[in-house]
Amino acid sequence: MAQNGDSPEQLTLLRETVRRSRTKAPAGITAALPVARIAVDVSLPHLDHPFDYLVPDDLAEAAQPGARVKVRFAGKDLDGFVLERLESSDHDGKLARIRKVVSPERVLTPEVADLCRAVADRYAGVLADVTRLAVPPRHAKVEAESLRCPLPVKPVVSSSVSEWSPYPSAPGFLDALRRSEAPRAIWTAVPGADWATAFAQAAAVCASAGRGALLLAPDARDLERLAAACAEVLGPDGYVTLSADLGPTARYRAFLAALRGCTRVVIGTRAAAFAPVTDLGLVALWDDGDDSYAEPRAPYPHAREVLLLRAYRQKCAVMLGGFARSAETAALLESQWANELIADRAVIRAAAPSVHIAGESDRDLARDPGARAARLPHRAFEIAREGLRSGPVLVQVPRAGYLPSLVCQTCRAPSRCSTCGGTLRRTGGSGPASCSVCGRPAADHRCTECGDTRMRAAVVGARRTAEELGRAFPGVLVRTSGGDNMLDTVSDEPALIVTTPGAEPVAAGGYSAALLLDTWLLLARQDLRAPEEAVRRWFNAAALVRPARDGGTVIMVGEPSATPLQAVVRWSPEGFATRELSERRTARLAPAAKLAELTGPNEAVADLLARLRQLMDPQAGLEILGPVALDDETSRAVVRTPRASGSALARTLKEAQAARTTKKNPGSVRIQVDPVHFG
Repeated sequence: MAQNGDSPEQLTLLRETVRRSRTKAPAGITAALPVARIAVDVSLPHLDHPFDYLVPDDLAEAAQPGARVKVRFAGKDLDGFVLERLESSDHDGKLARIRKVVSPERVLTPEVADLCRAVADRYAGVLADVTRLAVPPRHAKVEAESLRCPLPVKPVVSSSVSEWSPYPSAPGFLDALRRSEAPRAIWTAVPGADWATAFAQAAAVCASAGRGALLLAPDARDLERLAAACAEVLGPDGYVTLSADLGPTARYRAFLAALRGCTRVVIGTRAAAFAPVTDLGLVALWDDGDDSYAEPRAPYPHAREVLLLRAYRQKCAVMLGGFARSAETAALLESQWANELIADRAVIRAAAPSVHIAGESDRDLARDPGARAARLPHRAFEIAREGLRSGPVLVQVPRAGYLPSLVCQTCRAPSRCSTCGGTLRRTGGSGPASCSVCGRPAADHRCTECGDTRMRAAVVGARRTAEELGRAFPGVLVRTSGGDNMLDTVSDEPALIVTTPGAEPVAAGGYSAALLLDTWLLLARQDLRAPEEAVRRWFNAAALVRPARDGGTVIMVGEPSATPLQAVVRWSPEGFATRELSERRTARLAPAAKLAELTGPNEAVADLLARLRQLMDPQAGLEILGPVALDDETSRAVVRTPRASGSALARTLKEAQAARTTKKNPGSVRIQVDPVHFG
């Protein structure tokens, strides 16, 4: 209550005067904006907030928002980023000074800093972990280089948008880009589409409107295709590539080129999701179901979610494309957050190969009674033989190696090493089996269940398949692609190309045929996403085959009635994704629900769950599954809520973690929100 005639306004003014006097710049401190708000590089959840420091006179010019600095924190010199400069601080105590400006380069832009905060909150993580993903380590030599930036930025080489002609909704999307609007699209590419050129053309439209574009590809091979397309459409200086595979120096040089506005278009892999693109107008990502987009470092963000957050916060366009469709993109369409870019069914049928399943009809079974049981049924040989007359034939095998695992010939029990218990395998056509763990030969192996010394293959690998096909088709070139021996492209000459999923090279003119073997193995993976992942890999392989009108044929070896196989036969990725989303909603799995996986020492997981129960709003619908013991010391639990309570779950998980670290409770718990692999 105001006393002695003082009005409330006078008291407010008095308090403000006292507060400002406490933060008045001491001697040697700059008078203009003397307080710097710093994001200190510390990963403890209870310290995940900015701290205020005083700015010395001699550092005032360099200590600008986005610059790297050194500050004293808890008795140590730690790195940090300047987030903003202020007139005063809300902190009542004495402020320390910035020790050093590491570099005046403003590497953490306000837009990226805001995105990092949003990603940390989305994944129950801390800002420091996200900024390590967003900003590559500094290279002083690269910063000192004279970076030549063409000003103004050169115009694009080509204004063609021919790759978008099959899609009725594409003109509206591209027109919105020209008007610097923010359309959102889920693009389902027609079979055989040149997706890289389509991405480059969309980026060219955006760049021609004076805005930037960020294009992501899942791996180095796809990134090379995208780079080649961008060079043709945008010109060799019209884009910059940002990828962890470049190496530290080249990556930092590319990062600075994007930061300084040397180009409007940035392409890259997962590492480029936070790239500092000037005046961002479009973010696009190809094949969002690829697990390469999942970051293996805390807080484990997915590049798709990073781009979606970025599009929302920076009010830019977003496009997620692929031959297949994930449940996550199906959910975006269902919620009407994004619109569909898809060709008419007649166009899709004209572009797709003819897809069949071995033993799918009575006629097939009459000709080959073992069609459904054989690994290489008669019809598959016929299609391969016919395809080799006009070009290369693709053979997809789910496992690499020769005989990756062995079982007993009699009882089918897994054959294991007598020394360490690892599974036995064959790496070549001669010599004894050996252990996959310790490498010891198993020349005197005997089954522990029935005593038989004979073994057979549980799964046949790509190299063994190539060997068998080489004998079946004498005189035909057989090449393998997978692991350390990846082929990017192959010619249109007749050859058998045996690959593992995801390692399929692009054939000039398309493959004449494709054999998709052991489909059951992809479906049998211990992962609830296995059907979606299998369908994605089959669509990606089948899309490389010529259209049916040109003789392109795909034969799948598996159960004809299986829904995932039928989706490929009908070429209906959108139908399968809708069905998958419905099943996940019934099972309360992502993306229909918000999940988090907690892994760590038994006591730590139990403590975190107890704190979560205490802190979580009872109305949020929290459900706890587990914990389940992984070994004697480690356990895993899954917590989930309805999607609407997802933000509350992430926030409460972080509060629970912060409570644990504040009290220095032993044991670290890893939190993964919406993990890619679950099962």
